[in-house]
Amino acid sequence: MKAALLALALVAGPAAAGLPAQDTVPAGYGSLRRDDIAIRLRTAQVEIQLLPLDEHIIRLLAPDTYGSLAALVRSLRGDLTDAARRAGVLRPTLFMVTFFGLVPQARFTPEDVNITSRGRLFRPVGIVPLSPLWAGNQIEARQQAMALYLFEEGIGLAEHLTVSYEGMSNDSWSRAVSLLERERARVTARANP
Repeated sequence: MKAALLALALVAGPAAAGLPAQDTVPAGYGSLRRDDIAIRLRTAQVEIQLLPLDEHIIRLLAPDTYGSLAALVRSLRGDLTDAARRAGVLRPTLFMVTFFGLVPQARFTPEDVNITSRGRLFRPVGIVPLSPLWAGNQIEARQQAMALYLFEEGIGLAEHLTVSYEGMSNDSWSRAVSLLERERARVTARANP
């Protein structure tokens, strides 16, 4: 039963995850790009990009972007459910994490991506690789390695948070929150004329 609830939460979004239904706007009306809300960090070897995959956020992206991200989460439902079950997390917070190589033989440490939210440090409890290059922890310049990260519940995506990696941090998410709030109002107006 717990696995079935987790699968439902991973695919169905905030309402299934216990969030109020009003937190979800209709799909197909958003206009934001991934770059508008992605969190970025840059080291000498890699650039890291984090994109939250919560339904109430990705529905505010352009329809094709929303469709591809929602389909990706659905297609990996089994792997995500297994990873969450192993971690003992019923409703994980999902992020897509991408490492871009800036130099030849750029090394990266997947487990060093952390999020601080509401005064608490969140470390990844599960990682589902999307790229064959992921396992080597090394990429060439202009290559990328991607994975879906699972974090415990409790990350406040509607408020300030900080992403850190190898001693560097980025707290620009507050700007994205403001942008998401404005887009949510526009989407609601477009969907309910």
